[in-house]
Amino acid sequence: MNQQSAFKAASNPLIFLLAVLFILSSCSKKMSFSTSSVVPAAEGSVKIKKDKNENYAVDLTVRHLSEPDRLMEPKNLYVVWANTNENGVRNMGQLKSGHGLFSKALSGNLKTVTTFEPVNFFITAERDASIPYPEGQVVLTTK
Repeated sequence: MNQQSAFKAASNPLIFLLAVLFILSSCSKKMSFSTSSVVPAAEGSVKIKKDKNENYAVDLTVRHLSEPDRLMEPKNLYVVWANTNENGVRNMGQLKSGHGLFSKALSGNLKTVTTFEPVNFFITAERDASIPYPEGQVVLTTK
């Protein structure tokens, strides 16, 4: 066995271990929303990925929402909230909504970054997006 063959044999487990560690460190967590009694057709999910700076990238998508002004308690918009272990409930921002290109179904998404580790999410119908705590009706929650 020459020196080059010996190096390849020794480095294969090391390369495999490094690849596994990279995959595990870059994994994202995915949560789904439970069926809502307020908007039963609504469905969606949230992907959370921790970055190298210890921040959490949040990518939330919801489909089949109704317009917030058509709810039993009419409101102006939807706000996404995150429950965190160490910092309570946090306003993550307004859920941007619109109609799809080939669909009349209302969909919404929110992409943001937070320093707080989210445990779960919920969406409320609100009059104003800049409120510090939820006031309106809870429309969706993650499982």
